[in-house]
Amino acid sequence: MTQATVRNINTLSKAIEEHNYRYYILAQPSIEDREYDRLMQELIDLETKNPHLIQPNSPTQRVSGEPTKDFSTVTHSEPMLSLDNSYSESDIEAFHRRVTQSVNPGRVSYMAELKIDGVALSLIYKNSILIQAVTRGNGTQGDDITTNARTIRSIPLKLHKPNINCEVRGEVYMEQGDFIKINDLRKKASQPIFANPRNSTAGSLKLQNPAVVSERKLRFFSYSLIEKNSNLTLQSEHLNRLLSLGLPVNPNRCLCKSLNEVFKFYQGFSETRASLPYEIDGIVLKVNNITQQSLLGHTAKSPRWAMAYKFASYQVRTKLINIELQVGRTGTITPVAILDPVKLAGSTISRASLHNADEIQRKDIRLKDTILLEKGGDVIPKVVSVISTQRPNDTEAYQFPTTCPVCSHSLVRDEDEAAIRCENPRCAAQLKRRIEHFSARGAMDIDGLGPAVVKQLVDLSLVQDVGDLYSLGIEKICSLDRIAIKSAEKLSSAILASRAQPFDRVLFALGIRHIGSTVARTLSRKFRSIENLKSASLNELESTPEIGPKIAESLYTTLKDKSMITLIEKLKTAGLQTQLSDDTTDSNKGNPLIFNGKNVVLTGSLEKIERSKAKTFIEQLGGNVRSSVSTKTDLVVFGQKPGSKLKKAGELKIDTCDETQFLTILTEAGLEL
Repeated sequence: MTQATVRNINTLSKAIEEHNYRYYILAQPSIEDREYDRLMQELIDLETKNPHLIQPNSPTQRVSGEPTKDFSTVTHSEPMLSLDNSYSESDIEAFHRRVTQSVNPGRVSYMAELKIDGVALSLIYKNSILIQAVTRGNGTQGDDITTNARTIRSIPLKLHKPNINCEVRGEVYMEQGDFIKINDLRKKASQPIFANPRNSTAGSLKLQNPAVVSERKLRFFSYSLIEKNSNLTLQSEHLNRLLSLGLPVNPNRCLCKSLNEVFKFYQGFSETRASLPYEIDGIVLKVNNITQQSLLGHTAKSPRWAMAYKFASYQVRTKLINIELQVGRTGTITPVAILDPVKLAGSTISRASLHNADEIQRKDIRLKDTILLEKGGDVIPKVVSVISTQRPNDTEAYQFPTTCPVCSHSLVRDEDEAAIRCENPRCAAQLKRRIEHFSARGAMDIDGLGPAVVKQLVDLSLVQDVGDLYSLGIEKICSLDRIAIKSAEKLSSAILASRAQPFDRVLFALGIRHIGSTVARTLSRKFRSIENLKSASLNELESTPEIGPKIAESLYTTLKDKSMITLIEKLKTAGLQTQLSDDTTDSNKGNPLIFNGKNVVLTGSLEKIERSKAKTFIEQLGGNVRSSVSTKTDLVVFGQKPGSKLKKAGELKIDTCDETQFLTILTEAGLEL
């Protein structure tokens, strides 16, 4: 080892980090990509020859180590609170009045920043070196994803100033261009595409292989600095401090001394947000004065000194080219609008659900119409209305087909619903959807049995019903296109492993109309076996709590059907769990049933957990999720803007808890959020 080698390594490391800073932070690259790659390769070669000189914060160490098997849980030094949301000027004016009435002096200025649609992340630096990166999680605890965060090149591994101990909070995001490239690759690999950049970002951060995370080209904007003994008094000063430490800060921000300036900033980006390389869903207002922030404090879930001012949904016009019909697992026919592709909220939209025949008739949607398209919550595209003034003269009212588009069987209108169904049990489209439902995560959880594989199994007549999955050998699976021996072995193992899923999951997986996971769990607890369910009378089924006439009739009729009887016998022969064992109560085995028998109502907007996931967790802990508050309600869990349900809970003196408290309950019960 020579001093020259040490100097060369240090010089190269500093040069590469400086170029990273110029490229990712300042957006002012000073060298060509080829020259950057040459410098990196030179450093790699030197470190390969002198491995004892490799430093943890070397640019070459952003992707290193073995894939992570799991992510440990970390408690945040201070809670990562959510923000209250607003969609109107009047809400912002009310927020401003509350702020000015609470602080003295009353004059307040705001730091307005863009609300990046990404994933919140906390970075811990000790002696200026990145030592830990933690997701927001439930606000109190998050996952340690340090190895993955190190792959994000806009996150410095070493700060620009020495001896700094601090916590930096910000947002990880993905640019639109990179998102499109990833989805293109996933399409070619017959993998499910991501719904939006935020969805892709969240999924990427939880990957167990940092090398794959690195390929996703995630980015980071910082917006908060927690530094002990800091003498900074303004949010704007904190942002400047972050920049001086080498951290990226969004340049699109504004110090607003009046609400008029706030509204001007909001309106400007509401009109131009589509031109940004990343997605935003609003702006964030923060009281600029840190002392005033402290005076205002926070609630259990949100700071009183900040507010998210969100944009209205995107709307665009486009042409309706065709209406395709999709067949669901129970035969329900769903019309789908095929559109002239149009950019909407950062993604290209070419399809949108029309829900049912009544919806088409109500909105008088016709082929060749110009329609107004909107993204609900900036995620799901929907047809808002027809632009009747642009309707061609030769259009006619849409006539819903009378036969199934797949099997040509006659379609039947459900008397009690808007649904139109194909009642042919051998319809190939229904079979595909039934297998997909059977293998889904909430049912039998068969990893690897995606739509592309299911399509081949049905089209090649290898599977006539879900019971045939358990007689598939590796040889048959290998006969499928693009399935190698290792993938076949993995899928075969997943199918066989699913036989251990508990009875309530098997019942749900059968796909009986109106039998969701909650109903399946209720039925499994009372009747304890499929045989008891088959022999139960209609009256016995209806007398079960929460089982109404429609559910009872569907279950009673289906379990008497010859094809279902044959399928159940096939599943029993294959070794699936069709009854509860003596030491099993339900699929929640291992977790305390802290909600056992309790009726829980969810109300308001939940920010930290999806409502469907919250519902699943309550059920796993023995509870029943109800839609309305009554004297039989045991607990009301509330999010933002809870409305009348929370008020009624107060009147009836029913226990309540906010989202943060609810997540704490789940965490203490041992659930992984």
